Amino acid sequence: MEIEIWSDIGCPFCYIGKRNFEAGLERFESKDEVNVVHKSFRLDPAASTEPDQNMAELLAKKYGKSLEEARQMNRQVSRAAEAAGLEFNMDAVVPSNTMDAHRLIKMAEAEGKDGEALDHLYYAYFTEGRNVARAEVILEIAQTIGMDTTAVEEMLGSNDYKETVISEQNEATRLGAQGVPFFVINRKYGVSGAQPPEAFLEAIEKAHEEEKPLVDLGGDDGASCGRDGCE
Repeated sequence: MEIEIWSDIGCPFCYIGKRNFEAGLERFESKDEVNVVHKSFRLDPAASTEPDQNMAELLAKKYGKSLEEARQMNRQVSRAAEAAGLEFNMDAVVPSNTMDAHRLIKMAEAEGKDGEALDHLYYAYFTEGRNVARAEVILEIAQTIGMDTTAVEEMLGSNDYKETVISEQNEATRLGAQGVPFFVINRKYGVSGAQPPEAFLEAIEKAHEEEKPLVDLGGDDGASCGRDGCE
């Protein structure tokens, strides 16, 4: 069984969804037969690598909210993360461009370390408040997970994996993704948003037992992020 997951490092519900998905998968009897593939989806391809706004300021501008209303939105997201066992420091988040972070994940995939790279990038972004567009942050994460930092540095200085990142996003759009996280099981079942672990388990079990066209097994869409924002 293959499960493809489209996500962005800057999407809080992608981090929550990944944690809930893994909790559901852990309860699946045949979990050792599941191959998980992480795919790229950038919510804001035009984002700056050195943004001059924090997350609250960005949200306030995007939604026409006051700064306090935007901070309240961030607190709600932090509570959702806490329920999944994650710690978010939304006031410290640097909402930067994620292209190079995605390229690291693509490079790590060849070593079977894409999921590990993604976890470290999420933690750097949402918990530590680090700018994941900076080469020093990416190189530090690469070193932490045992990658060749010289090779990673060379990759960052090239255009390697950029076309792959763009192609994977286009692929998600063709499959009907309206936002992320977006999970596709055996190219037959789709699950949208940060569903609870039980919903992921049910979807995985159904895909394991049945053959059907691609359908949404998540019921009401869980929280997710689109280009117009997160909800």
